[in-house]
Amino acid sequence: MERKKVFVAMSGGVDSSVAVAVLKEHGYDVSGVFMQGWTNPNFECNWLSERQDAARVAAVLGIPFRVLDYSREYYERVVSYLISEYKTGRTPNPDVMCNREIKFGLFYKWAMEQGADYVATGHYVRRDGEKLFIAKDSNKDQSYFLWTLTPEIISHTLFPIGEYTKPKVRALARKYGLPTAEKKDSQGICFVGEGNIAHFLKDHIHATRGLIETASGRVVGEHDGVEFYTIGQRHGIGARGKNMQTATLVVAAEHEKSTLYKNELHFNNTNWLCPTPSVGHLECEARIRYRQPLQKCTVFSEQKVVFEEPQRAVTPGQSVVFYKDGELLGGGVIS
Repeated sequence: MERKKVFVAMSGGVDSSVAVAVLKEHGYDVSGVFMQGWTNPNFECNWLSERQDAARVAAVLGIPFRVLDYSREYYERVVSYLISEYKTGRTPNPDVMCNREIKFGLFYKWAMEQGADYVATGHYVRRDGEKLFIAKDSNKDQSYFLWTLTPEIISHTLFPIGEYTKPKVRALARKYGLPTAEKKDSQGICFVGEGNIAHFLKDHIHATRGLIETASGRVVGEHDGVEFYTIGQRHGIGARGKNMQTATLVVAAEHEKSTLYKNELHFNNTNWLCPTPSVGHLECEARIRYRQPLQKCTVFSEQKVVFEEPQRAVTPGQSVVFYKDGELLGGGVIS
């Protein structure tokens, strides 16, 4: 019987390395692909060492390996999106956009044109046919970033490590003799690294300085750019709102902390992986940030969510993602 052809997105990390090894062991015709993204000229990007690590893993496993240069497309579709969102006062999620536009956009299309039966990634998520479910390792689950996929794409994508915990993935990497077995997990946005996103934005956005006020209108200071603050951020100032017209940053005074919480939100740019709740309402669970415990809620047809418990720092531009019994139902962008 002819082996199924799979192109695996290799990042140079341990997760995608083990994904390749598991698929090869299960008899797939596996090829590794490293996607080169945009390199920030003001930041020492480690993409070259990541590519070398991916190539070393491919060599150890004896599989074909190639590099696809998506640097221009990555800047146009991910970096430019991030900058434009911050300019309007929203806080975007570049990982969601990278998955939609690059990994499951350009790369997926390229792989299918090469005659692939599947693509595969090192995401922590479980798949059953055209459906996605929370990973076995709930602490590492990455379904939050995958709500923009379609049933067709899901049916042609393999997630080999979704059934494993992170310690098990490390153990498998050692078993297979992979050079990435002890490699640390990457942190932060790939073109920013572990640095502060505000430092990156200051190179790309003309900052709008202004006043810092409490909810009652009392001026408590000045800021160096309203675009650089995220609602509810825990580092430094706890912003509860922004007025882009007046460049005013609204913060919660100690006795106003409750104003950081909201019971409901509206969303747009919706994508459903299940039959659309077009009439009435849907009782389910949701999260409004990565790794947040699932929150019980009701989704209404007018793209409104009402939570059972108030939610801290509902942030425009971030994703709200819906679940039921562990299944990923879809999501949208908080408006």
